[in-house]
Amino acid sequence: MPEDKADKYAAARWIFHCGWRGLCPRCGKGAMFRKWLKLNDQCPTCGLDYRFAAPDDGPAFFSLCIIAFPLIFFVVWLQVRYEPPFWVHLITSFPLLGFGCILPLRPLKGWLVASQFVNKAQEAGTDKLWNQLRGGKGNWLDQEPRDPR
Repeated sequence: MPEDKADKYAAARWIFHCGWRGLCPRCGKGAMFRKWLKLNDQCPTCGLDYRFAAPDDGPAFFSLCIIAFPLIFFVVWLQVRYEPPFWVHLITSFPLLGFGCILPLRPLKGWLVASQFVNKAQEAGTDKLWNQLRGGKGNWLDQEPRDPR
């Protein structure tokens, strides 16, 4: 396998390893989250400042696309095929949609934050913030992520 493909696969594995587990994308040890969806100000292990992270509505978007849309098709199919009373939807459809959309938010947010760090993604006009985050500690964005193994 060419070297650039191997690097991309290693980066993707690292993003999923850290993001889905809520670990720091730089050291792979510290906790990314302080509360359920609230990021720490910085990594407790390596000190990575999480001000660079801007997942915004990304977790909700992916949760809706990956979970909600297929579940809505299931609910519509259930209604058209069997025409159940409304209480069936109350005990099946609504909990499935609710939990199905809410539970993956944290892993999706972690995945997006890790992706931003590993891919060095930034919003336009945030060069000053990135330089402040890098200041005095070397260019931490250019540091290679640790291998999770």
